[in-house]
Amino acid sequence: MSKHLPNREQAINILQKNNCTPEVIAHCQAVALLALELAEKFKAKNYAVDVALVEVGALLHDLGRAKTHSVNHAIEGMQLAQKEDLPDSVICIIKRHVGAGITTKEAELLNWPKDNYIPQTLEEKIVCYADKCLSGSNRIPAETTIKQLHDQKLDEAAERVRKLHNEITSLLT
Repeated sequence: MSKHLPNREQAINILQKNNCTPEVIAHCQAVALLALELAEKFKAKNYAVDVALVEVGALLHDLGRAKTHSVNHAIEGMQLAQKEDLPDSVICIIKRHVGAGITTKEAELLNWPKDNYIPQTLEEKIVCYADKCLSGSNRIPAETTIKQLHDQKLDEAAERVRKLHNEITSLLT
C-alpha cells in the first residue's frame, strides 16, 4: 500500500510545522518552480516523469534544514519525512539531493546510515539538479555551483554536479 503524496499546500505546511525558516521555504519554492519547468520539458520529450512527485519532492527536499544547515540536513530531512509518514519516493528525493549524491565512502565518513545516497530516478535527478541551479531563491548556472564546489576543494562533488548537468541537458536537447 503506497503512502499518500501531499499536495503543494500540504508540503508547505509540513515545512512550516517543522519550523523551517521563511528563507528555506522560499528556496524550496524556487527549486520546485525550476524543477516543474524541467519536468514539463521532459514530458514534452515523452519521458515518463511524475510531475506531482517532482513538485512535492522539490518543496520538501530541504526539510532537514529545520534542524541543521550542514550536509547532514539530508539525513535530518529523511528522518523528519519518515515521521511525517511521507512516501518512500519523497524520502529518497530528500536523502539523495545533496552534492548531486553522496558516495558510500563519503556517507561512511559522515557516519550516515548505510544506504544509497546517489539520485537514481529521473524525478530525483530533476530535483537535485534544480537545487544545484539555485543560490537561495536566485537561479544560477550549474557551472557556478561546480566552480564553488571546486573552490571548496570538493572536487568529487563538483564532478558529480557536472555529470548531472551533462545528463540533464543532453536528455533535453
